[in-house]
This record gives sequence, structure tokens and C-alpha cells, in this order.
Amino acid sequence: MEKKIPVRSEADPKYTWALEDVYANNDVWKADLEKARALPAQLAAYKGHLGDSAQKLLEFLQLGDDISVLFDALYGYAQRRSDEDTANSLYQGMTSQAMSAMVAVDAASSFETPELLAIPDDKLEQFYQEEPALETYRLALTRIRSKRAHILSDAEEKLLAAAGEMSQAPDSVYSVFADADLKFPSATDKDGNSHPVTHGTYIPLMHSADRVLRKSAFASLYSVYGQFRNTAAALLSAQVKQLKFYADARKYDSTLQASLDGNYVPTEVYTNLISAVHENMAPMYRYVDLRRKLLGVDELHMYDLYTPIVSDVDVNIPYEEAKQTVYDALACMGDDYRAILKEGFDNRWIDVYENVGKCSGAYSAGLRKHPYVLLNYSGTLDSMFTLAHEMGHAIHSYLSNKHQPIAYSNYSIFVAEVASTCNEALLMQHLLKTTEDKKRRAYLINYFLEQFRTTLYRQTMFAEFELEINRRNERGESLTAESLNALYHELNHQYFGDDIVIDKEIDLEWARIPHFYYDYYVYQYATGYSAAIALSRRILKEGAPAVKDYIHFLSGGCSTDPISLLRGAGVDMASTAPIHDALQLFDELITEMEQLMEE
Repeated sequence: MEKKIPVRSEADPKYTWALEDVYANNDVWKADLEKARALPAQLAAYKGHLGDSAQKLLEFLQLGDDISVLFDALYGYAQRRSDEDTANSLYQGMTSQAMSAMVAVDAASSFETPELLAIPDDKLEQFYQEEPALETYRLALTRIRSKRAHILSDAEEKLLAAAGEMSQAPDSVYSVFADADLKFPSATDKDGNSHPVTHGTYIPLMHSADRVLRKSAFASLYSVYGQFRNTAAALLSAQVKQLKFYADARKYDSTLQASLDGNYVPTEVYTNLISAVHENMAPMYRYVDLRRKLLGVDELHMYDLYTPIVSDVDVNIPYEEAKQTVYDALACMGDDYRAILKEGFDNRWIDVYENVGKCSGAYSAGLRKHPYVLLNYSGTLDSMFTLAHEMGHAIHSYLSNKHQPIAYSNYSIFVAEVASTCNEALLMQHLLKTTEDKKRRAYLINYFLEQFRTTLYRQTMFAEFELEINRRNERGESLTAESLNALYHELNHQYFGDDIVIDKEIDLEWARIPHFYYDYYVYQYATGYSAAIALSRRILKEGAPAVKDYIHFLSGGCSTDPISLLRGAGVDMASTAPIHDALQLFDELITEMEQLMEE
């Protein structure tokens, strides 16, 4: 019998997020929307006057802070409501209205950067002397003025701002296409029972010990993506074309440079990651061979990659148990850190379970009221680690919002995955430390190995794919379903080696990865994972001093560049050392797994 997935109205409120903390109801939201729609007229009063006086400049910058707070709530609420049920047209409309209001504000404030650049250095310095409150914005103004080569005229900036909503179309259309429109046939297990296949159930099905069920779910998912492969290719092509349009308009050499420059990350960090992983393919091939042997199959297939290679271990973890385990695992972070964690657990920061139409996957949204976390919790070990992961993001956002001025509260996406993955690493070390049973220890090590495979290797493969499709587009080459499939097949062979069958279905995996619409985001999972492994080891080894440095990092927002922030916490991501060290640990874990399985 198939397990029924509830509709949103059937969800237990205890396990849904408290969006009423942001707006008591939709009418209050609508009132703020009207305030947002009036902002372009307010902004117009400052056009041509930012260099008039220190007071006028300060007023404008403070208005910018107020606008940021308003849209944080306005868009944040609408998007969270839409994600509860992506087929709900009311919240789709509210999200669109909020986005339109943001675009209007961006267009109305397009004069900001050109006017800020036009203020002479000596005059701006005089402003700082006349109005001490401007010092809060000195770093932000310095950053803007440092990008003179990529700032356009007032009219051109206004045109780019007006195109902002259109630039979001590939991502928006893909989200509705993948989450609301695609329906998958049920999978069948070895006993003939059927199982629903959704974005939320797919990975748990891939963890099943039933190989017939895994293969059936695998075929089910990709048969549907195969039917829409040309649509998916057109959407992805549109995404990279809009990235190139903006990179060209702002006079960058490439989309990679344009993306990383916004976060003050050298492009070498990206390319060094790929090179470092290429130099460490041998451990991955070794792991693939070990997995084939331990599963006892003649041929390892892509649908065999997620199932545990240690059988007969109870991995059903109720949500309440997962919360307690995560709380216990983070005792090394101190009482203040865990107090924030408990506040999130006890005050409905988290939307826990899957419902029909709910956005797939998991994320944390760092609203200023408090963070919100979306899960599709399914009781697996992976679900518990996802809880730890997303609460790492949430606490990062909470601390940055608490300790930084509005202008510096949004941390760089380069460091975004560090806090989340550090939580995961600490949870794993806690589980290994408290587990004496050899079979369960082997199960956990298998999971740890899978984190390396899926985060360091897999995300680097994604990063290489994303870089290559952008480079092909920059060379004027077409991105068709056939060419994307061929590239993805080639990369899978390079990253997994000869001891696995690269099933034709996996060639379509690119079509189900939403992160390819996030503008060079995925590489940061791999760099973040490497940094997190280093930081977690330091916390466990050194205790309070390391925790203090780490909390300072979490509280830093974007108050300095991300490489410097991480150095302050004790890891240098400008080098490849953390990546090589992490992959050395991966190799050591494979050795321990081999030894455990021989006993």
C-alpha cells in the first residue's frame, strides 16, 4: 500500500513554520506591499542629490536599510508561503507582486551607484568628518567605488535594473516546472508493491536495500525528465545566456569572474578546487570498487550509489529523536550556540514534513525576524544530517543579523556552506564517538564517506559542468539536450571511473539539479565542506578558543572579505591545502571501512 502524502491543509501545525511571526495575515502583508510600491517616488527625491551633503547621503543610505528590512519580510513571507504549496496560485501571485515591487525599487534607485562614484574622494572624506554616522557605511561605499570598471551610466544601470525580473525567469519557470508540474510513475519493489516517487521520496528510495525498487525509482524519475529533456535544456540555456548578458554588460571577462567578483573571491579558488579534486580521483575510484565488492554485485550501477553498504542497521530516526541527537552533538559549541538551536526547535522555525506540492529539498532562509528552515523530513540518517545542516545556516544568519549593521548582515555565499557543514561534521564525530557496535560504526563511516562523495566530489563535478556549459555558451556553442547529456556522461565517467556502469538515465541528471540556476553556487559546497572539516577538527581539539573564533566568524556577516573571515576562524581557503587534507581523510576512512568489513 502506498503511503499517502498529505495536502497542506492536513499538516500538523506543530510541524509547520510560524510565518505569522512575520505577518499576522495576508492583509497585513498587502499593507506593506502598498508601502513598497510607494518607494520609487521616495527614492526619486534623492536623484541628483547624493553628493549634495553628508546629511542627504546618510538619509539615502538609511532609507536603503529600511527598504532592505521591508523586502526581507515582504518577499520572504510570500516565497515561504509559495513553497508550502508550489501549485497555490495565490502565493505564486504574491511572490510575483513582491518581485515586481523589488524590481521597481531597483530601477528607481539605479542612479545610486553612478552618483556614489561621482563624489570626489576628498569630498566623501569630508562627509565622513561632518557626519560620524556615515562611518557605518564606509566599507560598503568603498566596495562600490572599487568596482568602477564594472559600473555603467545612470541610464544603463536603470535599464539593467528593469530587466531584473526577466533575468529571474529561467529559475522561476524551472521551479514551477520541476516542483509543481512534473509527476512521476510509482516505483515497484521486489514483492510487487508500489511506492510513490516524488522529489521528497526519491533519495530515500535510493537508500533502499531493495535493488529492484532502487532501479524502478531510478527509471521512473529519469523517464519523465527524458520526456521533457528539450524543455529542460532550453531553460538551462536561457539561464547561462542571461548570466552572459550581465557579465558582458558589466565588462567582465567571463560569467565566472562576474559571479565570484561579487563575493570578493578570486577565480583561482574555483579552478584550484577542480584541479585539486582531479589530483585526488584515486580515492574515489577506490571507494567505488569497495562499494561494488561490499554490495556483492558483478556490476555497480548509478542507482547503487546511495544504498548503505552495511545492511541490517536500523536507520529510522523519528524527528524528535533527531532534534535531541543534534542538540547533544553540538554540546562542544557551548551553551550560547545551543540556546539559539533550542529556540529554533521550540518556536517553529522549521517546516518539517513533505506535503503535496511542497518545494522539494531543504533550505534555510535567514529572515530578520528569525530564520526559517524548510525540510522534507523522512526519518533517514540523511534527514537528521539535513536538520543539522540547515540549522547551521539558520544560526549563521541569526548571529550575523544580530551582530552586524543591516548593510553587512548578509554573509557571502562563499562562506554560506561552512556553518551548515561544520554542524554535520560535528554530528558525525559525535555519532562515531558514541557508537561501539562495529556494524553501526561501519554504517556511519559509510555515511561519512558518502558525504565526501556527494559534497566534495559530486559538487565539484557539478561545478565543472556549470563552468563548461558557461564556457561553451561564451564560445557561441548551442546547449542542446544531446550535448548536455554527452557532457554529463563524460564527467560521470571521469569522476567515478571504470568500476561502475554509467547508466544512460544518469546523463539527464543535470535536468533535475536546481542549483544550476543559482549562478556558480555549487562549488561552494565543496570549498565549504573542506573548510568545515578543518574547523570542526579544530573545535574538537582546542575547545573554547576555537569556538570563540568560530562564533566570531559566524557573527561577521560580510564585514570583511570571505577569505579573511575564514582565516580568522583558522582556515586558509586561498590555498588548496584544506581540500587535499579533507580528501586525505576520505582515503583514511576508506581504509578503516575495509578493516571493519574484514572483521
